[in-house]
Amino acid sequence: MPSRVRVWLNRTYAENVFFMDQLRRNPSDRAVEIHATHGDPDSPVLAAADTAELEPEGLSPAGYVEYALDQCARRGIDVFVPRLHQAAIVAQRAEFEAAGTALLAPTPEGVAVFEDKATAYEAVASVGVPVPPWWRVRTADELLAAVEELEAAGHKACFKPAAGAGGVGFRVITRAPFSLAQLNGFPGPYVPLELVVAAVREAEEPVDWLVMPRLAEPEVSVDCLTGPDNRVRLAVGRTKNGRRRGFTLDEQWLAPARLIAEGFGLHYLSNIQFRVFGERPVLLDVNTRPAGGLHQLSLCGVNAPWAAVQLALGEETGEIVPPFLGQDYAVVSGPRPVRPVSFPRQRTEEAGPLLPTMPSPAAAPATEVAAQTGAAAAAPA
Repeated sequence: MPSRVRVWLNRTYAENVFFMDQLRRNPSDRAVEIHATHGDPDSPVLAAADTAELEPEGLSPAGYVEYALDQCARRGIDVFVPRLHQAAIVAQRAEFEAAGTALLAPTPEGVAVFEDKATAYEAVASVGVPVPPWWRVRTADELLAAVEELEAAGHKACFKPAAGAGGVGFRVITRAPFSLAQLNGFPGPYVPLELVVAAVREAEEPVDWLVMPRLAEPEVSVDCLTGPDNRVRLAVGRTKNGRRRGFTLDEQWLAPARLIAEGFGLHYLSNIQFRVFGERPVLLDVNTRPAGGLHQLSLCGVNAPWAAVQLALGEETGEIVPPFLGQDYAVVSGPRPVRPVSFPRQRTEEAGPLLPTMPSPAAAPATEVAAQTGAAAAAPA
């Protein structure tokens, strides 16, 4: 009988509770135990794991590597899926292998290329993958020049941090002055140019942004599974157009994703995102980690997390072709349990009488009460 597999996910996204579910429901019927660590005691991944710990705060990347090696040794980790401090961890892959742990992560070179979006755009353009026009800006004057050039060409300008993930810091530039239009409804990505320029001028340190045209939908995120031999085993595109989501195997999206995954050593699970500029797909972003929506491929009959663990363990999966493409869908939120609260301590005994949840009605004068009673008696049944 095959031995159990012990997998560790460190400080990962809440959506990866579904990643964990898929590992347990693997088609090989292999026993899987999951260890999770996080800095947030209320992360649902801690409750979903078989064993869990809070991570120490304030560790340097090198200090975190030492912590990770200790976790792998003490917990008997077979496969480690690092998100936090991924670059520092993959640089020490040999030490983890010596401890008996396989890293489900790309090569150090692959991680380094895509840590910085400007470096990433330059690298992928050099191998023939189309990228949108972009400007790296650090000052208000550079920002203004980039925005004016884009607007002169008929584009709407947007910006995002040169380093970051998950759409954090993405904003769309508008020339409309700040007004109640920005305060009605839910907060949106639009920010007036004059406020952005003023904020940059007043900042104590330069910004590090990429300015580019607002790209059109659909957005297509290609989930790739690549072996340590630099050969892609699986590539499926997840499409997003407003609320509607779906899947695609169209080579206009998959071919450039394969080129990136194989050419830059994005071993195991990566996510490569495209949008449209003009009439053609262009690169939007590259994630050197499993995407939060990876579990959605289960709608196509594919268990990508388990296939990645198999490759990390040295077990060949062969080419994986989805047996079908699931129907279009929408994403909705749902409840997941969290761990019991241990701190701060919750009150278990009442210290004294509690106030009522609703105020008691004021006592009415006796004559008013009598009048009300009489009116009630005279009312028809």
